[in-house]
Amino acid sequence: MEYISTRGGTGAVDFEGALFSGYAADGGLFMPSCIPSLDRATLQQWSHLSYPELVKEICFLFVKPELIPRSMLAVLIDRAFSKFRHKDVVHLSRLKDGLNVLELWHGVTYAFKDLSLSCTGQFLQYFLEKKQKHVTVLVGTSGDTGSSAIESVRGQKNVDIFVLLPRGLCTHIQELQMTTVIEDNVHVFVVHGNSDEIDEPIKELFADVDFVRKNNLMSLNSINWSRIMVQIAHYFYAYFQCTPTLESTPLPVVEIVVPTGGGGNITAGCIAQKMGLPIQLVAAVNSNDIIHRTVKDGDFSLSDHVKATLASAMDIQEPYNVERILWLLSGSDSHLMKTLMEQFTVSKSLKLPEDLHRKVSETLRSCSASDEDILQAMQRCWEENHYLLCPHSAVAAHYHYSHLDSCASGTPRCCLAPASAAKFPDAVLRAGLVPEIPPEITVLTTMETRSAALQRDEDWAQVLRDRITAVEQLW
Repeated sequence: MEYISTRGGTGAVDFEGALFSGYAADGGLFMPSCIPSLDRATLQQWSHLSYPELVKEICFLFVKPELIPRSMLAVLIDRAFSKFRHKDVVHLSRLKDGLNVLELWHGVTYAFKDLSLSCTGQFLQYFLEKKQKHVTVLVGTSGDTGSSAIESVRGQKNVDIFVLLPRGLCTHIQELQMTTVIEDNVHVFVVHGNSDEIDEPIKELFADVDFVRKNNLMSLNSINWSRIMVQIAHYFYAYFQCTPTLESTPLPVVEIVVPTGGGGNITAGCIAQKMGLPIQLVAAVNSNDIIHRTVKDGDFSLSDHVKATLASAMDIQEPYNVERILWLLSGSDSHLMKTLMEQFTVSKSLKLPEDLHRKVSETLRSCSASDEDILQAMQRCWEENHYLLCPHSAVAAHYHYSHLDSCASGTPRCCLAPASAAKFPDAVLRAGLVPEIPPEITVLTTMETRSAALQRDEDWAQVLRDRITAVEQLW
């Protein structure tokens, strides 16, 4: 299995090369050169597997045993999930009116990103220990990625991590999960800007090939293929939990509703679908609705500004993983991707070619939820089930409650829950409900914090260059 850039301007790399990369040198994102296709017999065999076992089977397909022997890959994945609070790692709650909620948030930081980043951290450490190498990880976060990335590498002597978070745009708990980690290898910056603005200096640094090489710079954002790979397992597990049978021909379809921000999770769903899993995907977004407009109208264009919403981790206007989806649905047309993405970079506006838009709208459904929609979904779920949803999960539940007829007609539906409501007490209170906050989160308010500020009038990219270079010189 080799990995190629969506824009076709770089040579192929193996899994290790993709893991240690951010953006490809040509600005594209790494994707497998071919997507394996699974037959009915394999699906039936996999239907009996636990979530960790499904992750292993997925990774066996995408990681050559010459790079990580299968037995070691299994050990790394088991180690990654050893700190999860639920015995099954993930859990499906079956609620009233066909609302199936797949809880992906039983990791250390109470967010779904713990699943892929705990595995990615283990893969990273495996290669670093073999090669006695140091890397610098650069991450931008809209809420949950930063804390999950920090947890995956905290205290490791051969990794330094730089995290940029938007000041005042994460919840207080999300910010504390990053700033209370006092480790020599953890460097947190509170930036006076929004999530999309944070991405700009990160892109600038990764575009500097010499700087990336000299400082062994890599990313743990969902531009990193390893995160997408692990997340493919969500869809197989959701399908096997929700399908009524695997004996009928054709196999039943399960609709999976995916709260969507940067688009990494829904990209994993598109790959699972391409592998032969009979799922219908729904991209559920908040008021930052570029993905909804792309699916509905073929309009991949920025709005005037990023809107601050209750589902703050999804407050993203430039969902970079859409490039992966378009590449996949265009038949791996790298020339087209290069043309389209260069146009978008210049104008921040793109109308999809008619044929490509048709393929997108055949592959994905979509919806957009306002803050009021989010609150109403949270309230209804509590009233009917005594079950608290986080505002991101409520975006998916809003779609479910708006489409009860299609669910009643016989197609099972699963809503992915990316975070625990415990991380969003203010949103829970706005819904008129009572937060349930575990002691691991409550204690954060009593802990020492450490971070540096990046002001509006500073050259963020240059500040990062200087700090990263200083750390790397210690090696």
